[in-house]
This record gives sequence, structure tokens and C-alpha cells, in this order.
Amino acid sequence: MVGELEALGDVVTGAVVGRAVEPKAGEGDDGHTHEKNCLNCGTELTGDYCHACGQHAHVHRTLTAFFHDFLHGVLHFEGKIWRTLPLLAWKPGQLTRDYIDGKRASFVSPVALFLFCVFLMFGTVSLLSGKGGFSPAARQDLVSEIQKDKTKLAVLERQRASAAGPVAAKLDEKISDVKTEIQAEEAVQQGKIPPSALEIDASGLAPSLRDAVLKAKQNPELVAYKLKTNAYKFSWLIIPLSVPFVWLLFPFSRRFRVYDHTVFVTYSLCFMMLLVVAAMLFQAASLAGIGGLLWLIPPVHMYRQLKGTYALSRGAALWRTTLLTMFAFLVITLFAALLIGMGSFE
Repeated sequence: MVGELEALGDVVTGAVVGRAVEPKAGEGDDGHTHEKNCLNCGTELTGDYCHACGQHAHVHRTLTAFFHDFLHGVLHFEGKIWRTLPLLAWKPGQLTRDYIDGKRASFVSPVALFLFCVFLMFGTVSLLSGKGGFSPAARQDLVSEIQKDKTKLAVLERQRASAAGPVAAKLDEKISDVKTEIQAEEAVQQGKIPPSALEIDASGLAPSLRDAVLKAKQNPELVAYKLKTNAYKFSWLIIPLSVPFVWLLFPFSRRFRVYDHTVFVTYSLCFMMLLVVAAMLFQAASLAGIGGLLWLIPPVHMYRQLKGTYALSRGAALWRTTLLTMFAFLVITLFAALLIGMGSFE
């Protein structure tokens, strides 16, 4: 129950934070005062806002108006969200280009939308983590796997009892690896970490990263918490990590600037986070098959956004989409490596 309340709090916090950085538009006057002079600086009012200090001409002084403003800010972004989301989903190129060209009054800014989507995604993941998508057959397979590993561990421990020297050292290493695997499997069985955690493979990694991954498997519950916390706090890093790769699609272009690429990346990430939320909801509703189909959408969305934002031909947008898809996987890998390398598992 506490975790669910925290998740809901994450979503509300994201909306409030996003609302705070979003340029403000007019608000309703229900429950507000009607002043002739600005209550902040005393300047005579000639419209909905003071032309001297920018404060709204009318301030609320009722509890009803207070909660109306709160819900308005959380759920509506002053109505901009309902004009932004359809374009983000279906015409992302038009949305990005319009915002870059200065048509901003009707849309949620990329920064505000990004903040809201980050909190919404992590709130949804926290709320629905471990719910759905784990069939009885998969659960039984996991039980069998745990039993096999425990049997393997018992055999290794018997061999270790009569071994010495280099052979004993090798057996100690194998015993440690099997224990780590059992701990991770039991954590998944108990719902402490997602099944995907079992797919982590430390082989081929640099020694420091390999040690971090092994430590992660040895204490999966703590690691899941720390990984979530770091991903939460440093999610903004995905933007500067992504922008150079988008720049590589238009190297040395005088027509498109780094600012254009930054807006493109931020809106794109917003859509991808909303897609994660949708996939989680489908999974929680035991519709994992439909949720899986959603992962076919990102390349199509990238293509449409590239084509519309940069006014590309079909061919030019297609090969850039192919590269951008590969770049996206590279960015995710870099981001994960940064999280692991931050020493959060020490």
C-alpha cells in the first residue's frame, strides 16, 4: 500500500513540477478576486495579467478555487496537454517543427512534458512492478530452475570438501556464481525484482562493471531499489547522451542547430516513456501480447518525426531512422553503464 501511494505521489509530483516550468496561460475566475490594481506591485490592470510584474490579475481566496487550480495544473496543463499528445503520437514531426519555429502557446513545452512523463513512467513501474506477465507455466519453470541450481550447488560443495589448491579455487568461484544465480531467481520468485533481471550477463564486461553486476545479483532487492533511484534522478542524462547521435545524422548542417536536435530528442523520449506506460498497463491487464506489439511502434514514430521535423524525403528519413534506431540502443546501453558505474552497488 505504501509503495502504491508513493507511485501515485510520483505521478502527481511530475505533473506539478512540469506545470511549474510550463509558461502560464489564462485561468478561470471562479473563486478569484477582481481587482483594479495589481495586488503584487499596485500597477493599474488592463488585462488578465499585470503588464509590469506579470502576476495574474485575479488571485483565489477560496478553498474550492485552490483545489480547482491544483487539479487544473496536475491534470490539464491548462488544456495544452490535450493538444500536444495527439500531435506527439501521430504527427510528432509537425509538433517538433512548430515548437522550434516558435508556435508554442498551444503546446506543452518539451521540458515540462519530459518531467511529467518521467514521473508518470516511474510511478507506473512502481505501481505495477511484478503484477501480470508472469504466467503459471513460467513460475513453475522458475521453481524447477531453482531446484536444479540447488542440486548443482550441493554437488559442487561436496566436490569442494575434498579439493585443494587451484581446483578448490575454481570450485569456490563456481559455487559463488551458482549462489548468486539462486539469490536472483528467488528474488524474482518473491516479486522483488522483474524476471528480466535474470537475463543480465556479466561475461565480456570490464572487470569493474562485471563486479558491479555480480554484486547486483547477490543483493537484487537493494540493487533494484538503487537502480530505480538512480534512473529516476539521472534520467535527464539521456537527453545529452542522445543529442550528439542525432547531430551525426546531419553533420555540419547549417540549417539545423543543436537546439533543434535537443527539442527533437526530448519530445521523442516523451513518446517512448508514454509507450512504456502503455505497455505496463497492458501487461497488468494480462494483455502482454498486445503490449509486446507496441515495441513495433518506435521505428515508425522515429521515421515520422524525422521526416516532419527536418523536411526529409522518404529515402532520407528511412536510412536516418535505421541509424537512429541503432543509436537508441547504444544510448540505453551507455545510460545503463553509467548507472552501474556510479558506484551505487558498493
